Amino acid sequence: MSLILSAALGYLLGSVPYGLVLTKAAGLGDIRNIGSGNIGATNVLRTGNKKLAAAVLALDILKGAVALLIARALWGEEAGLVAGVAAMAGHVFPVWLGFKGGKGVATGAGVLLAAQPWLGAVTVIAWVAVFAATRISSASALVACAVAPIAAALSGDLWLAVFAAGLAALITWRHQANIQRLLAGTEPRFGAKKG
Repeated sequence: MSLILSAALGYLLGSVPYGLVLTKAAGLGDIRNIGSGNIGATNVLRTGNKKLAAAVLALDILKGAVALLIARALWGEEAGLVAGVAAMAGHVFPVWLGFKGGKGVATGAGVLLAAQPWLGAVTVIAWVAVFAATRISSASALVACAVAPIAAALSGDLWLAVFAAGLAALITWRHQANIQRLLAGTEPRFGAKKG
């Protein structure tokens, strides 16, 4: 029962579409009609409102971390991990938006930071390093996804590695279109001039 409750808690917290809620509240319309159509912070940044994008990023990270931490405090470590996965599922497949949500990068970072802070930090550092070099958000996310389970495995924690690999697989799957554009050399870079 505790695992079921953890999954429900995680899903509900994860499914709150902060990108959509905050852009509408700011009078910027429906974020799904802007840029890539994604509800995450990267697409919110395309509205030109950096503070709003930062707020969405923080809230998406927090909902993953909070879901795991609450479930862990109430029902133990296993329940916390279940809630973390469920929060990711809620963000990617929110019932409120017809199961069409974000790509899970920020929420996944929050889950990893709460599950094992050092692993979350390594993953975030990998994202920042690749983004600084390429200015391509999707490439940064995909590299960070690859780094997380490898770092966990090298630490000797097999279960953490499996957990990180599961999160990475979901995020990678949500980036299928981005992967195709990366391979074709057409994935946009932040700051690049259009036309």
